[in-house]
Amino acid sequence: MALKPMPNSGQIYYDNQPFSGVSERYFSNAQLAEQIIYVNGVKHGTYKKWFQTGVLSFESNYKNGVRDGVTKTWWSNGEIRSKAQYKNGIAHGNQEQWYQSGAKFKEINLVYGKESGLQRAWRENGKIYNNYEAKNGRIFGLKRANLCYELDEEVIQYQEI
Repeated sequence: MALKPMPNSGQIYYDNQPFSGVSERYFSNAQLAEQIIYVNGVKHGTYKKWFQTGVLSFESNYKNGVRDGVTKTWWSNGEIRSKAQYKNGIAHGNQEQWYQSGAKFKEINLVYGKESGLQRAWRENGKIYNNYEAKNGRIFGLKRANLCYELDEEVIQYQEI
């Protein structure tokens, strides 16, 4: 008997009961593709996915059906692709991304899904692309290689370079 999602409940059922246990899915070559831990019909614990080659592609922690803690993804070559923090299902904290080559791509800070603090991004050659601070919905610094100007009492203050 297969696991079945219960319509409009967000829960997974087995034998007409909320499922508790480990669910595994396999590729046609018998390689493990996905492993999910359920408690009372919702994801609770580590959720993992693999590429068909056996390389881990995704790992996330769930608490009562929502992401909570660290989520990581990998490129098919095994290099880290991203690392993100979640709190009660919302991206919160330091978020990092890398190019397939392993070079750092982006580092951002979020407070409950909104940019806050230092935000940086690099081109694959290591040159800085974005370097700005987000504060109260405003951006101060360098974004996409264009200068962002600081507002002083809603009047634009230009800086001579």
